Amino acid sequence: MICFVATPVGNLRDITLRALDALRGADVIFCEDTRHTLKLLSAYEIKKPLLSCHKFNEREAAEKILALSREGKEIAIVSDAGMPVISDPGNVVCRVLKEAGEPYTVLPGACAFVCALVLSALPADAFAFVGFLPDKAGERKKLLGRYVSYGGTLVFYSAPQDVDRDIASLYEVFGDRAACAVREITKIHEESRAFRLAEGLLGEKRGEYVLLVAGAPESENPLCRLSVREHVRYYMEQGMEKKEALRRTAGDRGVSKSEIYKQTLDL
Repeated sequence: MICFVATPVGNLRDITLRALDALRGADVIFCEDTRHTLKLLSAYEIKKPLLSCHKFNEREAAEKILALSREGKEIAIVSDAGMPVISDPGNVVCRVLKEAGEPYTVLPGACAFVCALVLSALPADAFAFVGFLPDKAGERKKLLGRYVSYGGTLVFYSAPQDVDRDIASLYEVFGDRAACAVREITKIHEESRAFRLAEGLLGEKRGEYVLLVAGAPESENPLCRLSVREHVRYYMEQGMEKKEALRRTAGDRGVSKSEIYKQTLDL
């Protein structure tokens, strides 16, 4: 049998008895980083062959997993932390197995964004997990634009070196909203900090972050679904002078007029 096994996101004790049984019973364990997984296995005195399955070799690893399963091998698949597939390798493996008709199962456990949602105290009745934002500014803006009018809490992953950049992008697209930054989940220095997107997150950034942003209010202006340039152009096409169009757009989006001005210099 093939098992996708959730592993701890921080505290090594956050692993289920079933997960340990699966790791001990596996003939081979496929993991994102063999060095990282070795630390977990060593903590529980488990010695098993480790093979890599990461974003650069996932298709090749999937074919190997399929072949080994058909030989009757017991296989465990893990990522560095949390649930495989969720912003981690594994989805390609799932597709290959589904297409081949090969059965597999999932052993539940830790997942960083679920913990962060609880720690944030933001509404959890409806939420959208977006994951990591793209590196390119244009792609970030395009992706975030899909969620401008979404009323549920939005959840993102962010590396420490990208936190300020990502918050700036969130503010640019969503305007000023309530937000929360959660880091070091289940570890000694676990932290959940509420802030406003307009303010940004002060201080040194350490550890992996989960950023959570309040959803759009019910009264969200539909014009805010447009890009900033399209928003300003709409008012100008209604006969407004550019200065007034900038003021109205800034008011709609809850941002400063200077922010709008910088993005529309050539209009």
